[in-house]
Amino acid sequence: MVVRVIILLLLLVAGCAPLPVTAPTSTPPARLSRQARWQIQYTGTLQIDVNVDVFNVDLFDTPSETIALLRRRGVFVMCYFSAGSYEDWRPDAALFPPAVLGNEMAGWPGEKWLDIRQIDVLAPIMQARLELAVSKGCDGVDPDNVNGYANDTGFPLTAADQEHYNIFLAEAAHQRGLLIGLKNDLDQIPVLVSYFDWALNEECFSYHECDLLLPFLHAGKPVFVIEYELEPAVFCPQALAMNVNALHKHWQLDAYRVDCREWPVRS
Repeated sequence: MVVRVIILLLLLVAGCAPLPVTAPTSTPPARLSRQARWQIQYTGTLQIDVNVDVFNVDLFDTPSETIALLRRRGVFVMCYFSAGSYEDWRPDAALFPPAVLGNEMAGWPGEKWLDIRQIDVLAPIMQARLELAVSKGCDGVDPDNVNGYANDTGFPLTAADQEHYNIFLAEAAHQRGLLIGLKNDLDQIPVLVSYFDWALNEECFSYHECDLLLPFLHAGKPVFVIEYELEPAVFCPQALAMNVNALHKHWQLDAYRVDCREWPVRS
């Protein structure tokens, strides 16, 4: 508890502390619909006037007031943070001891893999982030980089280590009334589908692996997909046939979007 209080104080000093949020006039559903128009934006001026059911925003960078505005429109707000990597620009970066920091993530300056086996060290930091999500008014969280065991992290992580850590995240989110999505980590879906409320995947159509997401659909849970390189005309027909919520986005995740659920109208 003391560590979580310290972390929240650091967020306050950094200007990321939660602000009081006015109760929304309409409350998003406790369970997401399988069919949803959505947006994800982390860079550029946040354009919240887009007509969507779900909006994925950065936990630290998005003001509570913006989240409240979205929720008053009945938008389900997912809040992103990295649960499997250290980012040196985050306000709580000083809380990560050197012993949990691994290899640098290729292509992502200032970001390093975490030793997720050390849950006793990471738990207070991640729990404080979840509490920040609650106090900011997020409906759910989108923890990233939860497949370190399949990457060159610098640690001998196993599939069992990853499952244990990911289940910890899911249970910690649910204990706080937050829904939570599974980001990528396709090979562990059969084990983890019962713990998570949706799946969010990057480029499954590009890599011909979208069938691995079917357990979420069979469980009545939504699947969100982002494609960067394929054109909408290539993957949208497949996405619609599978009943997944797919977007074409720029790599920088700015305001640009083509939503496959709107794409037939545009074409």
